[in-house]
Amino acid sequence: MREYPPGTPCWVDLSTCEPAAAVAFYSGLFGWEPSTAPGGGEASYTFFAPAGTAPQKFPGRVVAGLMPTPEPERPAAWNTYVSVTDIDATAALVTEAGGHVIVPPLDVASQGRMAMFADDQEAVFAAWQPGAFPGCGLVNEPGCFCWSELACHDTGAAARFYRRVFGWEAETSQMGPMTYTEWRLGGRAVGGMVHMDEDWPEGVAPRWVVYFAVTDCDVAAALAADLGGQVAVPPVDAPPGRLAVIADPQGAAFTTIKLATDPAGG
Repeated sequence: MREYPPGTPCWVDLSTCEPAAAVAFYSGLFGWEPSTAPGGGEASYTFFAPAGTAPQKFPGRVVAGLMPTPEPERPAAWNTYVSVTDIDATAALVTEAGGHVIVPPLDVASQGRMAMFADDQEAVFAAWQPGAFPGCGLVNEPGCFCWSELACHDTGAAARFYRRVFGWEAETSQMGPMTYTEWRLGGRAVGGMVHMDEDWPEGVAPRWVVYFAVTDCDVAAALAADLGGQVAVPPVDAPPGRLAVIADPQGAAFTTIKLATDPAGG
């Protein structure tokens, strides 16, 4: 991937106060090779690339990032970034739509500009205005980002919010025994949404969930447990493929999926 159309999720990174432990877990699970951004030090941003691909030598093949956080009380979490043309305008739209700004727009050297927000149900997401760095160099392959999904209580409110901010249209259809909403932009699916009903564990807040493709969901779930993670939802078959929900040792949740079809065709 060399570019992402505006309104398309383009990058994912992990916020955690235990970066060394997180690097060990994800390197063991996905075979990622880590590389810290120039500057060094414990607070440096880390890029991940597939096994055998050094991120510093092949920046166009990076698949995810890690952002150290100094606050131990802040829960570890995976963040979804949406590509935008004007991040200041996006921040204004978020506020107008009822959300709020967590991290105001800031420059990331010559790479681009980023900001973090919460929507009107407090689900956290981010935006990226690309400069030299467009986002994930590889997607949809094993060990790579392949989907982002909003889980929330009020899907109608979410549809209004994200239409206002990104121009997304919410298209809901039956998927097996449940309904599922796809976010569409220009007729193309760019993400998903699920309704958090009474079957969801009490106390789970609305959130954006990151999906990573794997070659074998059962093997990935077992390996995550061996590495100290928790399998919150054991492997299960669904129309898109076989998936499992996992929390890493610091509690950051994500989903692994063995895709039923090749997503490259859209």
